Amino acid sequence: MENMVINHWAVLCAAVFNLVLGALWYSPALFYNAWKKENNLTDEQIKKSNPIKTHGISFILAYLMSYNLAFFLGDANTNWQWGLTAGFLTGFGWAAAIFTAIALFEQKSWKYIFINSGYIVIYFTVIGFILGIWR
Repeated sequence: MENMVINHWAVLCAAVFNLVLGALWYSPALFYNAWKKENNLTDEQIKKSNPIKTHGISFILAYLMSYNLAFFLGDANTNWQWGLTAGFLTGFGWAAAIFTAIALFEQKSWKYIFINSGYIVIYFTVIGFILGIWR
């Protein structure tokens, strides 16, 4: 463990990126309307949520995920290529895969699965890149 390198600022940046990507991904410019339809949600229902609670807990979970990936990429020899690859493999091979399995049992549509899995894969790929390059 003496060769473990974790840049705590990069971890924080990766956690903030979660909220930035989510704001863009689930915005009306991209997938908001399709996501809302696939979840049978109305604008009124969405407005009833507590944004401080939702974004606060989401940030804490993003911080946890970012530190988790940082520990996996903590080897001193990690570079941006390995960070990008490990992030993609984490997003596609672990997170999106289990999300898909759960969504299939919940009888969710493929559209729903692709919208959310796409977000997951891009998120982990980019934070792997951030953690790999910002040593």
